[in-house]
Amino acid sequence: MIHNEVRQRLEEDENGLSPHAAKSRTSRGRQRKEEPSEMRLEFQRDRDRIIHCNSFRRLKYKTQVFIAPIDDHYVTRLTHTIEVAQISRSIARALNLNEDLTEAIALGHDLGHTPFGHVGEEELNRLYPEGFRHNEQSLRVVETLENGGRGLNLTWEVRDGILKHSKSGMDLFDAGWDFPETLEAQICKIADPVAYINHDLNDALRAGLVSQKDLPKPALSTLGRSHSQRINTLVCDIIDNSWAATGLSGGNGVPVIVMSQKVLDAANVLRNFLFKNVYRVCASEIETRKARETINKLYHYYSANPDRMPDDFRNTKDDVLRKVVDYIAGMTDQYAFRIADQIGG
Repeated sequence: MIHNEVRQRLEEDENGLSPHAAKSRTSRGRQRKEEPSEMRLEFQRDRDRIIHCNSFRRLKYKTQVFIAPIDDHYVTRLTHTIEVAQISRSIARALNLNEDLTEAIALGHDLGHTPFGHVGEEELNRLYPEGFRHNEQSLRVVETLENGGRGLNLTWEVRDGILKHSKSGMDLFDAGWDFPETLEAQICKIADPVAYINHDLNDALRAGLVSQKDLPKPALSTLGRSHSQRINTLVCDIIDNSWAATGLSGGNGVPVIVMSQKVLDAANVLRNFLFKNVYRVCASEIETRKARETINKLYHYYSANPDRMPDDFRNTKDDVLRKVVDYIAGMTDQYAFRIADQIGG
């Protein structure tokens, strides 16, 4: 059959990848066994499942930095996700690694993000006794919440990359950098800040929070003064310094995805500048207070009235607070505002 010929050709293409690349045929598998697709490889199926799920669609109306922005040109959680996928694929292609796996991880990495961006995440983390981290919630989305409680049944490699994409601390690489097992997941982990450092800076300039003269000049002299220059510098530096991943340069040991120290230092300077001058002041005090009050109202209301939640959340086997957190985390900005207004009080 033609379908089988297509799959065979795709498998042969994967065999031509770097010896360090993850291959669909050697995947650790899914949570539940499935018959293989006639035409698509396993990581391709994962990518498609993520794109077609409800949580992915809702990213369009979730905050990246600016809460419920009116201007159409501000980055949303969806456009951030697309940018991470594009940067990740460019790096994977250059290093002869698996683009399908890289893309699937990138598209799924923020599925569990809350409404109102990190303000919402911080508030849920404060309220929920078990704590809340968006990378863990993203994994919960694909393993449990989507598809009527059955999850998307993704491969182990994609789930590992989603869980380990998030970094704590102020530096891009620090002692807490939990390296994923595949190079493709490492690419997504480093592509995430490459994307947000640049598009968040653009949004901050557009909003007038900072001006060009405020930006750290040493970092710009290394990375570039324009958005495209900085992206190009960072991506090229990652490729140059991770070239061992191609398998073409010989050498011993397991390759990793890294930047040069000079570019890494400049990227950290720019990231720290954003934390100090943008992330902590990006929304007005009124917007931030409204977002926090909304999360609080929803959390306490549904904790006391779990029967008011939709069936998809009310009928799970989890405890009440876990159900409430799952419901709130899946909301878009405007939906959360609207439901909070309906609750009143």
